[in-house]
Order: sequence, then C-alpha cells, then structure tokens
Amino acid sequence: MLITLIAGARPNFMKIAPMIRAIKAAQAGGKDIQYRLVHTGQHYDKKMSGDFFEQLGIPEPDVNLECGGGTQAEQTAAIMVKFEQELMANRPDLVLVVGDVTSTMACTITAKKLCIDVAHVEAGIRSGDMSMPEEINRIVTDSLCDYFFTTSEQANNQLRKCGFDEKQIYFVGNTMIDTLYQNLDRLRKPAFWDQHELQPGAYFLVTLHRPSNVDDHAKLNAILKAIEDASQGMPVVFPVHPRTRQIIDKYGIGSANMHMIDPQGYLEFIYLVKHAKAIITDSGGITEESTVLHIPCLTLRNSTERPETVTIGTNELIGDDIARLKPCIQQIIEGKWKKGVVPPFWDGKTSGRIVEALCSLYQVNTLAKVS
Repeated sequence: MLITLIAGARPNFMKIAPMIRAIKAAQAGGKDIQYRLVHTGQHYDKKMSGDFFEQLGIPEPDVNLECGGGTQAEQTAAIMVKFEQELMANRPDLVLVVGDVTSTMACTITAKKLCIDVAHVEAGIRSGDMSMPEEINRIVTDSLCDYFFTTSEQANNQLRKCGFDEKQIYFVGNTMIDTLYQNLDRLRKPAFWDQHELQPGAYFLVTLHRPSNVDDHAKLNAILKAIEDASQGMPVVFPVHPRTRQIIDKYGIGSANMHMIDPQGYLEFIYLVKHAKAIITDSGGITEESTVLHIPCLTLRNSTERPETVTIGTNELIGDDIARLKPCIQQIIEGKWKKGVVPPFWDGKTSGRIVEALCSLYQVNTLAKVS
C-alpha cells in the first residue's frame, strides 16, 4: 500500500510526524505499507516550517510543491495544479490529509478529481464560524473524504449528522498529542529564557494570529493592553506570528512587561506551554496541548472547534469580551481555575490506531521475512 501524506503548514507537521513513526513501526512489523511525503510549501518561512521538520525527525519531503505566498485563492489554485502533477506521476492508494489548512482542502479536491481515496485526520470538528477560512476548509474536506479519523465524540456526531456511514468513521484520538508525548523529555529551554529571567509558573504565554484579532491594529492594541493590565506585572511571553508582527511593527504596538519574540521551534514552544502560569491564545491546537498539560487557557474567540477543551479541559472562551480577561486571570493567579481532565484516546497512541485501521481497510499484507 502506498499512502501520500500531505504537510503544508506549521499545524500539520505535529500531526504528520507521529504518522510517519507509526508507518515505520508497521514496516518493521513486516507490513507492506509505504508512504510518500508531500510538502505543499504553504508555510515557506524556516521559522514556520523548516525547524519543525528538523526537531520532530520528519524526513526530507519526497517533493516540495513550493506553493507559498499569494492570496488564499492563488495558493489553493497553485497547490491543486502542482499536486495533480504529483499524483499523476506517483499515484497512491490513498491520500492522507490532516487538519484544516488550505493545503488540506486543495489536496483533497485534487485527489478526489482523480478518483483517489482520501482519509482526513482530525475530521468532523466544527466551530460554526464561517468567517474562519479553516471552517470552510473543514466542510469542503469532509464533504469529499472516504474515511474520517476523529478526535472526539462531538466530531463523530457531526459526521453522522452529515449522513456519513458509521463504517467510515474511526474515533482514534489526537495525533498532535502523540507528538506531545513523544517529545516531552526532549523539550528545550528557549535561548531568551535566562536573559529575561523567566521562572516556571511565573509568566503568561500569548499567541495571536486570527485576522479578527490582529488585522485591526486598534483591536490588537486593546487586547495587548488588556493582557498587560490583567497580568499584574507578571512577564508576558509573546511569540509573534509573521502576520501579527507586520501590524505591531507598523503601528508601534507593545508594552513594558511583554517579551515579543520570534516564532519558536516546537521543542522550545512546548517548553513555554508546559511552564506557563496560563496561556492566552486564539489558536485551536494550543488549547489541546494546554489541556493535556493541565495549564489554564483563555481563548480569545467566540466559538471553538475543540469544545472538549472547554467542557472537560482547562480552556475557557473569552470571545470579544476583553473585560473578562482580568477576573479570569485573577482566578488563575489565586489557584482557583478548573483542573480539567484529558479527553478519551488522547493517550499518545492515536497514529498507531490509524495505521492499523488503514492496514485492515486496504488488506495490507505482511511480507515474508527473508532469512
């Protein structure tokens, strides 16, 4: 069996890395399963892409489509054109896409146009917010896929409501958490840690990149001022996404106790997550990691595609009500925040379950050992 794995943007790499490990483990067990790794080049900045390949042990891609830059429509079109050429030259039994970025949707459409099966890892999640490009990517991807590997019962129910057969849905857990567990003993203290005299449990970690939060400089400034006010003088570490950096530099936004740093490698970033007092973010994936690590998390969005991080995890939605930040952070400082539990199957073994399911679906043979 030949599987084409798609990696395009930073969130994809954490989901692809454990899949490659699981495939190699199946190969070591004699399974006739191979993979071809395609990097679409959606994230082409080394800080957003290259470091992750190195740190997570992802091999060099078999091909890089080099489709970075441009508008979403231009990028989608470029990926589809180049990925079609890749599939025609190296036709697999299955294309496996992960997450909800532009590459996920574009590669799914292209594969299905060529009548190639597609499996979606992290299928069925929905925010209900159609202003998010990711929500459109999720809906289009799931509408076309053949098999769905899900992270939660909520995702399973969403797919059932869409009319998909139970035999297409596999509740396996979260591959991002596989990567988290596989690297907890490899985390690296960032270079700036000692320079800024940071201490475990004595700083807040911030990430912001959603257009709704960062494209309007007045709103971004108001958010950062609210965080500064609520932090009670405690340091704030803010790895700044490139799109956010452009706004900050243009309008001179900042604060005295906020350390604005470059995007971090995976091992450095998770070190920051693990040792933070709390996290303030508009990301989805970070809410999953903070839940598993039992770190309080405040999400500056009105909805989430990962409701389990709120209902049973450590996350809480703040939405546009910035005034809520201060009392929530006060609760955290006083040690009164909810403890949370880890969702079912978020146990570090998800990728193995996916590969096992694919081997069964495609009746992958065990090769005879050569003596």
